[in-house]
Amino acid sequence: MEKIQVKICAGTACFVMGAPQIQALEFSTPEDLADKIEVTEVRCMNHCSQGKGYNKGPFVEVNGEVIEEATMEKVITKIRDLIAKEEEEKC
Repeated sequence: MEKIQVKICAGTACFVMGAPQIQALEFSTPEDLADKIEVTEVRCMNHCSQGKGYNKGPFVEVNGEVIEEATMEKVITKIRDLIAKEEEEKC
């Protein structure tokens, strides 16, 4: 299984709206996910300027799928959903 790519926008608007709390995922990854994800911080993903709006941040991409108004809980839920889907497809 390839690692799930988690990209956290660290642009100014996303940073102010809570990206640092999500960046903590890099250092406090739940044990069951630690070897299954790769977390990177991206300077700016430009989602707010592509019609989504500044008020929808922070933005996080999980395997390319954008999560608006991201929280640690939303990101972890998405990761677990992707893992469960992959495991289902193997059966």
